[in-house]
Amino acid sequence: MKKIILLLLASSMAFAQKQLADLIVYNAQVYTVDSEFSTAQAFAIKNGRFLAVGSSKEILEKYQAKQTIDAQNKPVYPGFYDPHSHFMGLGQMLSQCDLVDTKSYQDIVDRLKDFAKKNPENQWIIGRGWDQNDWDVKEFPTKDLLDRAFPNTPILLTRIDGHAALVNSKAISLAKISINSKVDGGLVEVKNGELTGILVDNAMGLIKRVMPIATEQDKRKMLLEAQNVCFSLGLTTVSDAGLQRNDIELIDKLNKENQLKIRNYVMVSLGIANLDYFIKKGIYKTDRLNVRSFKLYADGALGSRGACLLKPYNDEPSKTGFLLLSAKELERSLTQIYNSGFQANTHCIGDSANRLILDIYGKLLKEKNDRRWRIEHCQVVDNQDVPKFGKYSIIPSIQATHATSDMYWADERLGNERVKTAYAFKDLLKQNGVIANGSDFPVEAVNPLFGFHSAVARQDAQNYPAGGFQMENALTRQEALRAMTIWSAYANFEEKERGSIENGKMADFVILEDDIMTIPNDKLRNVKVKNTFVGGEKVFGN
Repeated sequence: MKKIILLLLASSMAFAQKQLADLIVYNAQVYTVDSEFSTAQAFAIKNGRFLAVGSSKEILEKYQAKQTIDAQNKPVYPGFYDPHSHFMGLGQMLSQCDLVDTKSYQDIVDRLKDFAKKNPENQWIIGRGWDQNDWDVKEFPTKDLLDRAFPNTPILLTRIDGHAALVNSKAISLAKISINSKVDGGLVEVKNGELTGILVDNAMGLIKRVMPIATEQDKRKMLLEAQNVCFSLGLTTVSDAGLQRNDIELIDKLNKENQLKIRNYVMVSLGIANLDYFIKKGIYKTDRLNVRSFKLYADGALGSRGACLLKPYNDEPSKTGFLLLSAKELERSLTQIYNSGFQANTHCIGDSANRLILDIYGKLLKEKNDRRWRIEHCQVVDNQDVPKFGKYSIIPSIQATHATSDMYWADERLGNERVKTAYAFKDLLKQNGVIANGSDFPVEAVNPLFGFHSAVARQDAQNYPAGGFQMENALTRQEALRAMTIWSAYANFEEKERGSIENGKMADFVILEDDIMTIPNDKLRNVKVKNTFVGGEKVFGN
């Protein structure tokens, strides 16, 4: 009896000596994504941060917690990052007519009619997601079908890339657009002396200035719905690529109300008012919001032939695309940003735009540095310009799904030789040993595993093409995982806070049903998220 009591006392004392934690996850396959890319079985969390990482035996013997999770040998990863997305835009799109994967212009009209019946209170019909490259007739549509179907309701339909739109005559009338309307860095398309309804890049602003303005309540709903989508797909940090001051302040407000829990690395939209206000205010950072960069646009998109190229488009030799701001304006703004200490993140698609911005960056940065200025997209980069990323420590911020969305027609736009300089992720990675991979959602699907699959397999959802598209620029799985975790954190100046599962870092992590590091390529897009945690709090899953 005495022996039993002593054993019980010893056991009780050992339990009492265990360190307290809030949560223990054990019996897991933990990919820490630390500098060694080490794996573990368990970790303990306290006050929203990783307290210890190790084997299940080590963690369970040393710690006790209010809550424990037996992961049943499921894979666990750092919370996924999307280093280039449009979080507010996703919320807006969720309230609009979804035109993704439409197969014809008539398909668009049919969807719009159904949407109008379900939303009779809408003053405007707004949709997004069409891509004429998916249709049998691969040409921009005109407003004619819209005018016949909706003569009295203004309509705005944004192309999948966000760089072109189709509007009907009612919208044109409200905006007072004519065949003589001219816009710098944009195009009002006219054929046979008539407006077609197509507006490219800056010309879309002519319509947006007369559209209804979303209320704060509308925007709250949009942001919270976007958050739910992101959490369900394992995203714990997004990077909203271009917001105005009032939207940034609303996000901060929702953070403080503890309603918006997703972390957001916001890029401030370029503009005189924004530059003056935020540079004077300085870098603003909380655990959930990080405002230390400006988003600039050099050119448009390849699909709408707005990307600025060094040589004419292969399929339309009269066009080379255009800049959205003049080279002088871009250099003036970048100089102001450089002197402020903020980060510059510039949208560059075409090889001419990439060369221009790389050279302006180089003129200001001069040599290797830790300013972490980024080129967003860097889709087509001439071979002689690629080394500039390394020379000036410029981060390539890419979207692997752009490669597998564009591969069907990219050679038509660029030609068989120039297309080899496009989507060159491996070549870009070699320059600094870091690359950030996002999605640009809602331009592409939100799911970060689609980007992972596109990066490693260079194939679409149907696993086309066999063998992959330009596989010399595929990433390894380890590189692809780093690109959506620790490297993206680095691109956001957050690698010391999160991006890996290590002691002291914020406890953002995701548990998947299958291991994306080992399963076949053709299974990657079907992997489901079991749980998503932000700061040790479960935000998705049972």
